[in-house]
Amino acid sequence: MKGASERTLSFMLPMASAAVIAVAWQLAVELGDVPELILPTPSAIAAKLFGTLPSLLQQAAVTGREALAAFVLAVAAGFAGAAAISSSKILREIVYPAIVTLQLIPKVALAPLFVIFLGIDHEARITFAALLSFFPVLISTSVGLANTDLSALRLCRSLGASPWRTFWSVRVPFALPHFFSGMRISSTMAVTGVVIAEFISAREGLGFAILVAGARSQTAAAFAAIAVLCLLGLVLYGAVAGLERLAIRWYRG
Repeated sequence: MKGASERTLSFMLPMASAAVIAVAWQLAVELGDVPELILPTPSAIAAKLFGTLPSLLQQAAVTGREALAAFVLAVAAGFAGAAAISSSKILREIVYPAIVTLQLIPKVALAPLFVIFLGIDHEARITFAALLSFFPVLISTSVGLANTDLSALRLCRSLGASPWRTFWSVRVPFALPHFFSGMRISSTMAVTGVVIAEFISAREGLGFAILVAGARSQTAAAFAAIAVLCLLGLVLYGAVAGLERLAIRWYRG
């Protein structure tokens, strides 16, 4: 009963906060006589959203497919890279400075290079978004694998467990919270990376819809596309959170 009430409260509080913000926004625009070109009211955005929903859903399908592909690539590459780094101290000393250096580079500045290297098709956008969302998984997972309980590792060695068995039976369960923490960040970065790439090279997608609406000074249409984009990000984030609960329950079981 207590858990159910806490879940209800955790759902109702954000909804109530959003409702309060929407009402305050509506009143501020109407009472302040702010032009719709500068800041449309939530009601105007909602009307535009429902009026163009079929078109926005088509654009969201394009962005969603690319974001999902980039996310899967980033998770696979990040986990494999973290496993390699954690298994070899020499490799960690070689690779980690390069990772830190790449982290310091603003990724947005690299987006035009991906267009030059890979063209203006889906491959460029997926690869750029995968690069953007790769590092959270790599860093979080490598930290989790490195912080495995030493007593558990000693027990595995005393029982003669192979490194492969130790990795999957001990290291991975200890690293799961870190791994999924990186995945949650990566899921939002994948959507962000695809939209940034769509600003540069796409002819479809939510990023392109936002760009076109901005160029035509259709502020309500831009906000409607952004709302669908937020929903897309929440769906991917929620899927990762659900997968985390299932994975941890399975490993503990």
